[in-house]
Amino acid sequence: MIGSIILTLALASSVVAACMYFMNFRGYNNALYYGRIAYHVMAMLVLVAAAMLEYLLLTHQYSFKYVYEYSSNELSTGILMASFWGGQEGSFMLWLVLTTIVGLVLQSYSSKRGDLEPRVMSVFGLATTFILLMVSPLFKNPFVYLWAEPIFIGIKNINPSLVNSPLIQSFLFSDGSSGQQFVKMNSELFSLLSTSGITLKDFVINGKGLNPQLTNFWMQIHPPILFTGFSMSTVPFCFAMAAMMKNDYKDWVKQSFPWLLAASGILGLGIMMGGYWAYEMLGWGGYWAWDPVENSSLIPWLVGVAGIHTLLVQKKSQSKGENVGKFAKTNIILCIMMYVLVIYSTFLTRSGVLGDASVHSFVDPGTMVYLFLVIFVGTFLGLGIGTLIYRWNYLTLHTKTDEDILSRELALFTAAIVLCASATIVLVGTSAPIFGHSVDAAFYNSMHIPIAIIIGLVNGLSLLLKWKTTKSNDLLKRSLFSAVASLILTVLIILFGGISDVLVMILTLTTTFALIVNLEIAIKIIRGNRKMLGAYVAHIGIAVFLLGVVSSSIYSRENDIDLIKNEPKTVLGYKMIFTGYRSIENQTKYAFNIKLSRNDKEYEVNPIMYISDFNNGLMREPAILSMATKDIYVSPLGYDDGSTNKAEGKQISLTIGGSADFSGAKITYNSFIAPDMSVMQSGGDFQMGAQLTVEKGGKSYNVDALMKKEGRDVKFVPVELKEANIRVQLQKVDPASQKADLIFAEINSTSTTQTPKEVLTISASTKPFINLVWTGILIMVVGFFISVSRRLKESFV
Repeated sequence: MIGSIILTLALASSVVAACMYFMNFRGYNNALYYGRIAYHVMAMLVLVAAAMLEYLLLTHQYSFKYVYEYSSNELSTGILMASFWGGQEGSFMLWLVLTTIVGLVLQSYSSKRGDLEPRVMSVFGLATTFILLMVSPLFKNPFVYLWAEPIFIGIKNINPSLVNSPLIQSFLFSDGSSGQQFVKMNSELFSLLSTSGITLKDFVINGKGLNPQLTNFWMQIHPPILFTGFSMSTVPFCFAMAAMMKNDYKDWVKQSFPWLLAASGILGLGIMMGGYWAYEMLGWGGYWAWDPVENSSLIPWLVGVAGIHTLLVQKKSQSKGENVGKFAKTNIILCIMMYVLVIYSTFLTRSGVLGDASVHSFVDPGTMVYLFLVIFVGTFLGLGIGTLIYRWNYLTLHTKTDEDILSRELALFTAAIVLCASATIVLVGTSAPIFGHSVDAAFYNSMHIPIAIIIGLVNGLSLLLKWKTTKSNDLLKRSLFSAVASLILTVLIILFGGISDVLVMILTLTTTFALIVNLEIAIKIIRGNRKMLGAYVAHIGIAVFLLGVVSSSIYSRENDIDLIKNEPKTVLGYKMIFTGYRSIENQTKYAFNIKLSRNDKEYEVNPIMYISDFNNGLMREPAILSMATKDIYVSPLGYDDGSTNKAEGKQISLTIGGSADFSGAKITYNSFIAPDMSVMQSGGDFQMGAQLTVEKGGKSYNVDALMKKEGRDVKFVPVELKEANIRVQLQKVDPASQKADLIFAEINSTSTTQTPKEVLTISASTKPFINLVWTGILIMVVGFFISVSRRLKESFV
């Protein structure tokens, strides 16, 4: 209750702050003082509310619904603190806290720059008001009590001494599919417990915990970094609005530039931290799957980076005496859209519209929250575009549009257009599930290779071109070394790498061209004015990143293999031996020991598998052996301890519609027997497999070859057709491709039964030069912040 009151007071303070700042802009001088006080009061209340929520998590106050839903006694301190942002309510609180802190810095920054503060802070106060509304008692309040709405609590989380109490017998329920028991907690049960002198703290002794994929080191870092980028993207929007409010565009570029650079740098870092988290945790061997929620963070970053390039042109033209400067309307639109797209990404992630399309999406939050998020997006889009339309004629009248074809201005504008094209493609594909359609990764990959080619070319050329105009002969002379060097380097990469795809060849050429151009200029600058290095370092980082993407994806090799204990097998040029497993983390997980050797060098990797108490599902964690030029990526697929006899015989792999012959019989794979996905995702019992037809001796038999999960056991059920003298057993089935691996044997076969052996099934792959991906991102971020330092000093001038 106290937390809800604090957030309500913070909401009221935010409204007052926004109104007072706007009144000061309209000429009420005393309102500035009250606006500052109201904002600082709001900030203090938000920080107190955040501290309260963190305290409730650390002290296991399971009487609060959010604490019960997203924490447990078993979580380590770091992950327990990170459970603050494990759910919708907490992620909104994180966004609110970081936005509030950014606002404190912005308030101090703008107060030192003339009459900027009231204009900027009135818009910023509106943004904090909307986020505060989101966590208010009206919507996603993190301080709701556990009993406020009916919720089913697992019996294992109830105090054992109270399970048999007569008080709760009428509130006990069983799940027929999983056999688990639950207690229905509601206001009625809470009243009974209170009347009997039993507190919720004594009744509920543990929480549900976090999804096991979130109990990872990067959970502590990735969301705060990403939401810091989201929060900072509010600021360029506010500067654009402030410029239009006064209809004065002289200083807004230099004042907003460091904020746009910082927001883009931090947001880019956060996005790729998420990519590394996926690479390290999910086990599929990649770092970017074009998941709609991943994409929703990428879109505002692309728009922000596009804005950086056109802001440079406007700033340069203003330094030459123009009042408004070139591309003023473009820059205002990009700054507006960056924040609007951040809000839109929140809508996609938290409205439930992507529930079936993304592994990251939250569940449906309800109609009220859905409508509020739509209003949130519509308000800031309408406010920004509406004000721009109001100022359109003035901006058109005072903006010059005389660009030479061979000029840096046009090259930078072209770069912005290409980045916006990329953002548009990703936006369309990401939004497709809203309209009942889906877009696969191949669509994004095929569309972005040409875009990446253009980006590499424009990146290099823009730095060789002069402002205003460039003579073609001068351009040829300045680009000769870089062109020849990049051509030679590309030929070497093609020859040694065996590249055969023409588009990949061109992409390699333009990327190496951009890399060499930027390196050449950076080496010259480092001897002199080092503060100018930022852009070149960032561009070098992007070029290195693109080369890493090409090498790690084009040259990656992958094998699925069964490793029999203590029997060596050669995989991807390495001798691998599975030597056994050991229990780790208080016997809750199992690490499988695999020794690798090559050229007298020995290594060991330890992929992990375990049954999660959170969803009673099998969880897998890959092992990554990082080397100087590549990663060896080992993902566990399954383990057989050898305790069950397997049907010996012929292994056959079939896809739907495919057929094979065995022992005079024709076997046809008719259809995939799909599991109940809702039961499967919740950890309940399920079955899946292949529906087959076996034809022999003029007779036809229908066979269901099944894999069954019952409790924690997974069984492959053999089917015997005695008349046909055939035994059929499923070995493996892939739900995505629906490919089935089966074993066929003759029932009366006289073959001897071998001694059962332990078998670890893995997917092993190589990722050549994947370190270039991570190195490139870090170099890019360093470049961003070198530029922030430079532009921050210029903003005082």
